[in-house]
Amino acid sequence: MSKQIKVQPDDSTEQKIKNAAQKVFIQKGYSGTSTRDIADEAGINNALVNYYFRSKEKLFDIVMKEQVTTLFDKILPIVNNETTTLAQKIQAIIDYHTEVLLAQPGISLFVLSELHNQPERIAIYMQANRGLSRSVLARQFKEVKPDINPIQLIMTVMGMILFPFMGRYVFQRTSGLDNKEFDALLKERTKLVPALIKAMLED
Repeated sequence: MSKQIKVQPDDSTEQKIKNAAQKVFIQKGYSGTSTRDIADEAGINNALVNYYFRSKEKLFDIVMKEQVTTLFDKILPIVNNETTTLAQKIQAIIDYHTEVLLAQPGISLFVLSELHNQPERIAIYMQANRGLSRSVLARQFKEVKPDINPIQLIMTVMGMILFPFMGRYVFQRTSGLDNKEFDALLKERTKLVPALIKAMLED
């Protein structure tokens, strides 16, 4: 009879597993990842992954929900702030996402790759953000551009923020910039992108 593994809950081990899962899910996708892959990446026994999270699916759900929350949930207070202008909201969104993506460079690929592979599953996590089209930001945009759907603005801003992070490796290879130089380029975009959006709105 095999011995049952007994361990005390350990926040550091749990976080180590989640960090490893995020990395492996990015590399292999949900379907191509096994709990053994995650355990090997974390440098722990495979039984610990099952002890903490029971299944790959449950671990994926937890990690993905955390990443979606990090990327999007703090946006709602920004877009529904009655005291800020449209330009200030755009700046705040760009500043927030740039800060998050510089600190966690893999998060955009993780979320967006699974948006492509499992759109129905990921859409469930993002339902809390369905109020964007009825937000204060949307209302302010309609006052400036009444003939354009506010979602166009949101997609444009998000695309201009996320794509440089998603294509970072290619951009660095083609430009010859090292990590420090490219980080500076990304930070520079926190001033450049709002200026471009402002020019588009004034056109």
